[in-house]
Amino acid sequence: MTNTILALVDGSIYSKSVCDHAAWAAERMGAGVELMHVLDRLGGAENSDLSGSIALGARSALLDKLSALDEQRSKLLSQKGRAILDDAREIIETAGQSVTAAHLRQGELIETVQAQENRAAMIMIGKRGEEADFASLRLGSHLESLVRASHRPVFVASRAFKPIDRAIIAYDGGASSQRVVDHVARNPLFANLAIEVITVGQKNRETEKGLENASAILNGAGLEVETKILAGQPDEVLGARVEEAGASIVVMGAYGHSRIRSFVIGSTTSEMLRSCKAPVLLMR
Repeated sequence: MTNTILALVDGSIYSKSVCDHAAWAAERMGAGVELMHVLDRLGGAENSDLSGSIALGARSALLDKLSALDEQRSKLLSQKGRAILDDAREIIETAGQSVTAAHLRQGELIETVQAQENRAAMIMIGKRGEEADFASLRLGSHLESLVRASHRPVFVASRAFKPIDRAIIAYDGGASSQRVVDHVARNPLFANLAIEVITVGQKNRETEKGLENASAILNGAGLEVETKILAGQPDEVLGARVEEAGASIVVMGAYGHSRIRSFVIGSTTSEMLRSCKAPVLLMR
């Protein structure tokens, strides 16, 4: 694994936010940025091969024209992809950070990212895709699948970049949240941020001990830490706390069976990501 951020850009209104967050993270981590735009072979009727859907007996001239149209459209989509990558590069380099590579790929997004992710320390994607302007309550169609499939931390960028000075860690004492704490303690991304570690559940000696252990690890890394135990439904409680505390980023584990981790993938997660105005870093 290299110290690289793999930033996925699609030309949506979230692409600039992805680039701004990638530049911020690259500066703090001392990392380079690799850009990727994926042309989806299965993008729907607008990307279908028209020449292959004509019935037998059609005039060859029409087939030739449709074949030429398919070829022209493919070229235009490639040109659009290159333009998106060029714009993304300009944003990141203007911010003073290095773009180490810019990839234009064709295929299924998840498989394409999986083939590339071993080179990356983190994957960055927008909360919503190209349909964002038209479906403001809909998460990007690839987001959940990417989080499920990836073995790297996935940084979900919010609609617009805002200065980041505070992080909330959703913590339940399980293996996934322990990995989150270890990651935050080691990653310069979180240096000098105010850290709040939150457990949603009943206050008892077990939960208190877990927070003490998490706090000790983070304090040992020189981080300023507060801990809280809050009662209620995890998505509602954490969402409200993000608003109340003005948290700039939320960090949580992406899998498990506890009350916090189980909501990260599923309908409750979608609600959390929809409503949370801060970026979210998800870790398996």
